[in-house]
Amino acid sequence: MGSAENELDELGPIDFILVEWPDRQPNGEAIPHLVDLVDSGIIRILDIALLTKDEDGVVAAVEIEDLGGAAEQLRVFDGASSGLLDDEDLGEAGSALEPGTSAALLVYENSWAGPFAAAVRRSGGQLVASGRIPVQAVIGALDALED
Repeated sequence: MGSAENELDELGPIDFILVEWPDRQPNGEAIPHLVDLVDSGIIRILDIALLTKDEDGVVAAVEIEDLGGAAEQLRVFDGASSGLLDDEDLGEAGSALEPGTSAALLVYENSWAGPFAAAVRRSGGQLVASGRIPVQAVIGALDALED
């Protein structure tokens, strides 16, 4: 088996997130946490796209090299492009945004789960369901337990 095949065999689950900021300018507070996730091997950024949506609903891509202020820290991810995101994906992301906002669309591998996922596949197992529980639901359930 070649090294590319070995790398694919060890691939963890791939997720995406779309994060929106009001007033079209994030303050950069989240970026060091994202960098730490990558540096520690928990995730691997496969694609990153930055978008803005003006008050008239016009969506535009923002190049990482054009960022200023605190968002300039994202330049560490300049060039992260696996080709998974296409114009249709960016259009869908843009339609989910509120006017007057900026956003980051991230596609990332859950690197931490790669060895587990590979072992499941080798043993003949397969993922049949996956999901995410909203934090608000967890908080609500915990609050209900305290009552």
